[in-house]
Formats: sequence, structure tokens, C-alpha cells
Amino acid sequence: MKHRAPWTEDEDETMRLNYPLFPAFLVAHVLGRTLGSVHRRAKTLRLSKSPQFNQHPLAHLWNGTQAPESVAARFQPGQVPVNKGLRRPGWHAGRMKETQFKKGRAAHEARNYVPIGTEKIEPKRKVLMRKVTDDPNLFPANRWRPVHVMAWEAANGAVPEGHIVIFKPGMKTFVSAEITVDRLEVVTFAENMRRNSYHTRYPKDLAELVMLKARLTRAINRRNKEQRDEEQS
Repeated sequence: MKHRAPWTEDEDETMRLNYPLFPAFLVAHVLGRTLGSVHRRAKTLRLSKSPQFNQHPLAHLWNGTQAPESVAARFQPGQVPVNKGLRRPGWHAGRMKETQFKKGRAAHEARNYVPIGTEKIEPKRKVLMRKVTDDPNLFPANRWRPVHVMAWEAANGAVPEGHIVIFKPGMKTFVSAEITVDRLEVVTFAENMRRNSYHTRYPKDLAELVMLKARLTRAINRRNKEQRDEEQS
């Protein structure tokens, strides 16, 4: 039986930095993992795609919604749902009616409402976010924007397509007043991903040490599993 290689801390960090911004197949290619394993690891790490990913012009191709099998599985014009007519008017299961949002409910009536201008640190992307709108037509996560991106756009206009705003090395901060244009730069998605790979983040000797540690960890885990199997047999 072939053993799956355990995930290393460096691979998890690469996932945290890149999975929210890039398609899973590209992350899988960089890590040398299967697409399925990347999706499973993202679920384990509680990672999800960022609003910036979903707003990209190619997002509809990246997320698989235009895949032939996805298109074939959609409802076609004139197709009748199998549950048509089964729901009784005014019927609600359990406490559904009591707990569901009411039509036209204002955002400020929500229990966890915070006003426009509120800032918070986004734990997945590890950047400072600011609430910019209460627009009910937007998904709650899309009502917040990265402060560093807003600072760049205020000085330079819209971020060029295919590029991303990042902090220059060693200049990242979570203090709003300290996020200024001189701390920022714009790079391509590919360049950002290259920088976040341990092959380029660390010196060659250290990168080789990281890979050696990963191989050693896999060997130890494999041996421990074999010993457990022997004890249970």
C-alpha cells in the first residue's frame, strides 16, 4: 500500500498564503500534490477563496463552473424539479421561520453588526481589513476591503489586471496609520506565488534542509504506522 506523504509546516504556510488567491490546480502544481489533496487540506486548515479571487475575470474558469460536467449537471430550460409541489405554502421545518432573516432587514439590526469604518485583522490572509459599505446586495465578506489595497488605489488608481498589492519585504504592519504607499508594491500573481515558495524564500542550503526534514518526518511517520499495524495484528 502506498503511503500518503504528510503535510509539512512549510506546505501549510504556502497553502495559507496562496490558496485564497490562486486556483487550486496551480497550488497543487507548485506543491507537487494532487488537486483533491489540496482541497482536503484547505478544508482542514479552514481556508477559503478571498473576495479578490472571486472578482478576478478568470474566476469562472478557475473555480470549475464552466467545466463540461458542471454545465451538464445544471437544470435545463423546461426541466421540472423533482420536489415541485411538495412544499406546503407557509410551511417551515423546525425553528426555520423563527430564526430566518426577514425580508428587508437592515444590516445594522444584525446581532454582530459593526459600523462602516471598523477595522479588523483577517486571520486567513493576515492583513488589516476595513468595512466600506452596508450594501445588503453584497455578501458580508465583500463589504470589507484590505486597507493596504485601498491605500495603493487612493494614490495610483485601480490595481492592474493580473497583479496584486503586497507589502515590501519587512514592511508589513497592521496599524492603519502606518500603511502608506512607500511600504507597498504591485507584483503579478505568478511573482507573488514564486516569492512565497520556500525554494525562493530561503537560502538554498536552508531550503534543502526543509526538504530533508520533510522526508525524515515522512519516514518516521511511516515507521510509526507500521509499528502500530504490527501491534494490532
